[in-house]
Amino acid sequence: MSQRNEGRKRRHRSIRKKISGTAARPRMCVFKSLNHLTVQLVDDVAGRTLVGASTSSAELKTQVKRGNREGAAVLGKLIAEKAKAKSIEAVVFDRGGYIYHGRIKALADAAREAGLQF
Repeated sequence: MSQRNEGRKRRHRSIRKKISGTAARPRMCVFKSLNHLTVQLVDDVAGRTLVGASTSSAELKTQVKRGNREGAAVLGKLIAEKAKAKSIEAVVFDRGGYIYHGRIKALADAAREAGLQF
């Protein structure tokens, strides 16, 4: 494992000690790979994923090609729409140990604009 990824894993463990999701306010966890982004709304009490979306999914294949900032913004809007369909209004944001800038910030801003509260 690279030194950069080890640092991210350490930061993620530190974040996860402090936050957890419930059914009323699930944890919005983000995973960032080289080409794509994945977002899940997780109820940690029950151990279930309530809603999930990715830039590599069939829903977004026609709209975005990669998980760049534009793709992150589209993904943020999509996850907010899916959450509202399941009557989820507020979430706890788990940035996954990634620095809050670029694609992560674009995703979070788009989700907030679409109506999610965190």
